[in-house]
Amino acid sequence: MTPPVTTPAIGAATSPVATHCPYCALQCGMTIGADLAITPRTDIPANAAGALCQKGWTAAELLTNGERLTTPLLYGRPASWERALDHVAARLSAIRAEHGPDAVAVFGGGGLTNEKAYQLGKLARVVLGTSQIDYNGRFCMSSAAAASIRAFGMDRGMPFPITDLAEADVVLLAGANVAETMPPFVRHLPAGKLIVVDPRRTPTARPAWLHLQPTPGTDLALALGLLHLAVGEGLVDEPYVAERTSGFEEVRTSLASWWPERVERITGVPVPRMRQAVRALAAAGRAVVLTGRGAEQHAKGTDTVTAFINLALALGLPGRHGSGYGCLTGQGNGQGGREHGQKADQLPGYRSIDDPAAREHVAAVWGVDPGDLPGAGRSAYELLDALGTPAGPRALLVFGSNPVVSAPRSAHVAGRLGALDLLVVADVVLSETAALAEVVFPVTQWAEETGTMTNLEGRVLLRRRAVTPPPDVRTDLEVMQGLAARFGHRFAADPREVFDELRRAGAGGPADYSGITYERIEEEKGVFWPCPAPGHPGTPRPFLDGFATPDGRARFVPVEHRPPAEETDDDYPVHLTTGRVLAHYQSGAQTRRIGPLAEAVPEPYVELHPDLAEQLEIVAGDLVRVCGRRGEEQVVARISDAIRRDTVFMPFHWEGANRLTNPALDPLSRMPEFKVCAVRVERIA
Repeated sequence: MTPPVTTPAIGAATSPVATHCPYCALQCGMTIGADLAITPRTDIPANAAGALCQKGWTAAELLTNGERLTTPLLYGRPASWERALDHVAARLSAIRAEHGPDAVAVFGGGGLTNEKAYQLGKLARVVLGTSQIDYNGRFCMSSAAAASIRAFGMDRGMPFPITDLAEADVVLLAGANVAETMPPFVRHLPAGKLIVVDPRRTPTARPAWLHLQPTPGTDLALALGLLHLAVGEGLVDEPYVAERTSGFEEVRTSLASWWPERVERITGVPVPRMRQAVRALAAAGRAVVLTGRGAEQHAKGTDTVTAFINLALALGLPGRHGSGYGCLTGQGNGQGGREHGQKADQLPGYRSIDDPAAREHVAAVWGVDPGDLPGAGRSAYELLDALGTPAGPRALLVFGSNPVVSAPRSAHVAGRLGALDLLVVADVVLSETAALAEVVFPVTQWAEETGTMTNLEGRVLLRRRAVTPPPDVRTDLEVMQGLAARFGHRFAADPREVFDELRRAGAGGPADYSGITYERIEEEKGVFWPCPAPGHPGTPRPFLDGFATPDGRARFVPVEHRPPAEETDDDYPVHLTTGRVLAHYQSGAQTRRIGPLAEAVPEPYVELHPDLAEQLEIVAGDLVRVCGRRGEEQVVARISDAIRRDTVFMPFHWEGANRLTNPALDPLSRMPEFKVCAVRVERIA
């Protein structure tokens, strides 16, 4: 389908408007001028030094992009809003009548504002009556969230302000390339010792004091080896363990077989480097352990993060000022997106959908019977995999996501989308997913609407409308309002009104926003949750006086390493790992349309070590075929000694890399194994 291509008329604000970047979870502060000029703010801690990355500096080009959708599309042709909404409502009603409520599914995104995430969960459960709702954050932070809840009783990505990092003597960064994914973050890292765990010598790893370069899929073994060394060398903070934790003896016993030499054979990390890392962390007055997607996006991601949390607990780090464990949230609202109900098993306030008290509280706010609320549905990949099958959903509404590019085994996912009776997508541009849709709703974007975002610290921020959207474009909240009205429900479309309802629905839950208002956020430049009352100061460091467990103690959990779900063999002899590059973001639907960013990295590629390239008779610039068990892709070769000899790397911002990745799921978080699969690389003659 081909949408009308126009340059939308943008009405800029008459004076500069203070808002936030449309991209990652730092949510850097920026000001948009009357001429759409971007100026970094200095009053937001994430980028208080006035820093922005190249994506932030070019963000205004999103507002004038010629590929912008400006009218609803029905079967690929322009349609009025009334006709498009009526069509969707009629089709949904017919599908529900024939197949039941769970024949309709909803798929959200970690970039949606808190208000949209909340309203999307309410739309699914109250209006459509379906349990089938999940979101792309399941592909990002879910393993770290599951591990944090298991250990601390609560998941708040970084349970301390980002400014605490600069006070640390040592930071261990496992599986995160912040120099490319969120460059202003680097300014918060300590000037002293940075330890990076990554199979590639990334721009983050290059200047690090110590780089541990494990085989992909072996981070869990490495974490076990580090803790074994801490125990063996008497580095455990025994008074802290006794006073503030439970379960350590079982973990201590489980470490017996993880002696350093065995770990070196599995991971490829030399024992002396492991000793350096553990001794530096233990000797530090203040130390922080951080994990990112590299450690988490595995079929054992929850256990891998748990192992790093166990290490941090053994060294006495969590719940101390300037020390601790944290997860680096990736998507712009990846933290808030998992708190307000667009995840299959959650209700607003980060409550469990299976908790009778939570159901009763939220149902009262929504004015429905608790028994009418559906239970937990399928996780993200399981939901996508079930689309169009006899027992699966027949219709799907997508808000703020592009699973044709971002889902594992993505060609299969595209096929499942094609098997639906109805696909509806709300987006800013005609993404690869929107191109398959029967109905496409053109919606506003970051600077054209107001709403709250919760950044990687758990700081709730206010992203303000700075420009007038094109005339025939609506907000996601207005789209949901229009759909709800056609089913006899009144939904608010004003973000402040929705936020006030969110506060009531989430009150008393782990992620309690009830004391947060737009006025407070503006005055205080952000408020940390939990904030349970108007007079409450917010909670920058929630674990200083105790953890969110029934007894206030953090829990050690014994875990065991296991190989990747898919190992290499003679047919597929090298590991593939994936990730982001500096110029692009997520599925690339935004950044691939921005001239300077597209010019910086115009196409997908595969990165090979020189030794592997020589063995395969490949030189830089060759067109090569990357073959896996789920498909193959043709890309250009890049040669770099930053990658391991047994590993290749592909960025995931284009269709391609995720056609190869493995949908094997973590048993607890249901996170797919994006970060390691087996492939073969061939030069194309």
